[in-house]
Amino acid sequence: MSEHRSTARHRRSGKFLAVGLPLALTTAGVLVYGTDVVPQQASAATTAAAPAWATATADGFASVDALGQNGTYGGRDGKTVTVRTQADLEKYATAAEPYVIVVAGTITMNPVGKEIKVASDKTIVGSGTSGHIVGGGFFLGQGVHNVIIRNLTIRDAYQGVWNDKDHDYDAIQMDGAHHVWIDHNDLRNMADGLIDVRKDSTYVTVSWNKLSQNNKTFGIGWTENVTTDITIHHNWFRETEQRNPSTDNAAHAHLYNNFLEDVAGTSINSSYGNYSRGGTRMVLENSYFQGMRNPVIKDATATIVQRGNVFSGTSGRNESGGTAFDPKAYYSYTLDSAANVPSLLKSGTGPRSTIGTTAASASASAASTKAAAATTLTVAKDGSGQYRTVQAAVNAVPANNASRVVISIKPGTYRETVKVPSNKPHVTFQGTGGSRKDTVIVYNNAAGTRKPDGSGTYGTSGSATVAVEADDFQARNLTISNDFDEGAHQSLSGHQAVALRTAADKVFLDGVIVEGDQDTLLLDTAAKDRLGRVYVTNSYVVGNVDFIFGRATAVIDRSVITLKKRWDGTSAGYVTAPSTAANRKGILIANSTVGGAVSDRTFYLGRPWHAGGDASLDPQTTVRNTNLSAAVRTTPWTDMSGFSWKDDRFAEYRNTGSGSGAASSNRPHLTDAQAADQEVADWLAGWTPTAS
Repeated sequence: MSEHRSTARHRRSGKFLAVGLPLALTTAGVLVYGTDVVPQQASAATTAAAPAWATATADGFASVDALGQNGTYGGRDGKTVTVRTQADLEKYATAAEPYVIVVAGTITMNPVGKEIKVASDKTIVGSGTSGHIVGGGFFLGQGVHNVIIRNLTIRDAYQGVWNDKDHDYDAIQMDGAHHVWIDHNDLRNMADGLIDVRKDSTYVTVSWNKLSQNNKTFGIGWTENVTTDITIHHNWFRETEQRNPSTDNAAHAHLYNNFLEDVAGTSINSSYGNYSRGGTRMVLENSYFQGMRNPVIKDATATIVQRGNVFSGTSGRNESGGTAFDPKAYYSYTLDSAANVPSLLKSGTGPRSTIGTTAASASASAASTKAAAATTLTVAKDGSGQYRTVQAAVNAVPANNASRVVISIKPGTYRETVKVPSNKPHVTFQGTGGSRKDTVIVYNNAAGTRKPDGSGTYGTSGSATVAVEADDFQARNLTISNDFDEGAHQSLSGHQAVALRTAADKVFLDGVIVEGDQDTLLLDTAAKDRLGRVYVTNSYVVGNVDFIFGRATAVIDRSVITLKKRWDGTSAGYVTAPSTAANRKGILIANSTVGGAVSDRTFYLGRPWHAGGDASLDPQTTVRNTNLSAAVRTTPWTDMSGFSWKDDRFAEYRNTGSGSGAASSNRPHLTDAQAADQEVADWLAGWTPTAS
């Protein structure tokens, strides 16, 4: 491409379970670019890179922006510490500042039944399957918010009395908390509840947990107010007697893809399954009930809408009635087939040893058919892998492969160009170093570089270091770069130099760096009439001129866009150059940061690229909920090649920072109503990017 060329209580959220690679963040929420270094902590607790999925964000109601909290991301903005003692766990869990707390080993609570009082902005995550809390749990009090508890086993506070009235020893209890995500835990054999969501706690998601060997399992309510909003999905209830869950006075309770199993021949028998009480409005979808007594019950004042559930060997009450709500009015989600729920949850709930086995990242299509296990091909420059180059590994992927192939790339600099052709879908590039800078794929072709065979020049799209033409491509924990030296090649015609070109659908880039100068990241589609969705998260994009461009429907979410000076040291540039087809969505930058070591008021957020002079195009860039540095011009949009930006679609919404500005005719802002239709979920149109 030529250089000349509402304030309502609920809002749908564009947050997804984007399972990232290790990264550290500053307290300002900006990714630390380069080797992750954190200050020394007390010797009893060590600092460490966050585990592979400690930086993920919640789905369901925990993802909804409300009560001054934008989704649930826990301690992602703080330091990562590894703890092995109760004293250290309590020290960091109760601290005022954010932390990612990695539990590495078994911590036995003293006294028995102790519940650590967790403060806001915390992620508490088990290291592999080794993180155990024995004889106690966690308490989240009034106003505590933005807490994630994942990948832990919390167990064995049971005191020998089945219907225990004297020992309120819960695994996780909330009294008036909000924005909490409980995910991939093994909760069992406690004196009282495994999970208690009490006293108007709200915006809670409980997902992919195994709950077992308990009496009063999961209670919601203890209030006269009809306030709680909660999502409960993909949980396995096994050998639990009651409260599976019991949901009292919940404004919105969305239960889907859960497996409730009363195991024959055991001493624990179910008294009831899902219970809608008081003023609760419940939507119950695609769950599986095996052998349960009274699998679904409700009070006369409550409602339950049932859809797609399976009941096998159940008895007693199975009730529904009334009207409820549409969960998709609040967030996006994908249902798995109810028939597949038992096998999916038996293998997928509870703590995971590695990112590769997390069932939360399984796609709906993988759930509906028994997919083959992913194949892994290793690449290492030193010959210790199966292949020495990335392209050689791509060449080894079978044509039209039906299942995931992970190309595991060892640390090193791979100076090569790489192409993933359209007949090789489901490929993942996975860097294996401790930092995304450890694994680098780099080359230096530019648009004007002549091809070795003398057949002409590469052109802009042909200059890409990595070209992806296959659907369902993923990349994480690596750098893709084009290091073409403009200053050394001033006589060359065509300085556009693409680092990464995508021309495919469902491309997921998580925890990567894409860096160059002009035309760094080309987000294209296979054809003008083809949809090409791209989701970029936890990543950096670096450049100066039109360095995020193309006709794809693309989201840059929770990432850092780094502005770079030109080859001659001057500051001037354009972040985006969309070439969107009419009636398609273009480029969305959300929840991110735009800045760099450049002069103030020198960069435009975007300009309309009508590729080939095509007047039928309708370029679009929306920048929302993003921190803009002073480098951004006060009039952030500009014309291109005779086309006025005002005739196309360019807008902002609730940006912050010294580069943000009030709405005007030269700086359009979305209304709340318009913004509700321009969120991440709207852009991705039913696709939930999940790591695999």
